[in-house]
Amino acid sequence: MIYRPPLVECRLLRRHKRFLADVELAGGVPLRVHCANTGAMTGCSSPGSQAWLWDSGNAKRKYRHTLELVASGRHLVCVNTARANQVFEAALRSSLLPPLAGYAELRREPSIPGGKGRFDFLLSDPVRGACFIELKSLTLSLEAGYGAFPDAVSERALTHVAELQRMLWPNSRLESPTQAVRRRAVLVFCVLHNGVETATTADDIQPAYGERLRTAMAEGVEIYAWRWRVSPRALRLDRRIPFVSPRSPAP
Repeated sequence: MIYRPPLVECRLLRRHKRFLADVELAGGVPLRVHCANTGAMTGCSSPGSQAWLWDSGNAKRKYRHTLELVASGRHLVCVNTARANQVFEAALRSSLLPPLAGYAELRREPSIPGGKGRFDFLLSDPVRGACFIELKSLTLSLEAGYGAFPDAVSERALTHVAELQRMLWPNSRLESPTQAVRRRAVLVFCVLHNGVETATTADDIQPAYGERLRTAMAEGVEIYAWRWRVSPRALRLDRRIPFVSPRSPAP
């Protein structure tokens, strides 16, 4: 994904009220912008950090600009979590993610069968069946190249793992017992931090998430992590990186 228009460089002053950030443009001009991130943004919201904004061009928006990238030490991080779904869908449609390729149809935000809420994507095919996908944006960097999710306690994330797990169980509310359809349940970590080489769970932040995820994996929920290379010019698919859980001790 190439940024159009080009991003606007700035300096981050502070993030506050969860969805707002104050920045300073060139020449010392202050600006309040939208921050599209529900997490804690640990390690990528330090005052004084170099940052970049996306200009929506929409003068009717209360906050026309959105905080897009933040420098975390030597690495760039995309903190706009809405980008994860956009770049992931583009990669899916271009068949760039081999474990998820080969399906005839892609749907965004399908309702969770027999439950409440929605998954991020549904892949379907007359032969291969259905593949439910939930996507999580990973921006928390730990030591030794590890990155972890979540960066804050999230009951919604916990519920999504449980629902993915349920998709694999025989359930009369999901399908007729005589017409069972093959189903896959997939959790994808979209890594938008250039310094992350291995993905894992943040068991010190939300132990229940790691426990639930390990149980889900044992029952057949598939876990993948792909990293996108972050720059002020574009977000480009880099490569699949390892997912380990629980996190191995750093060397």
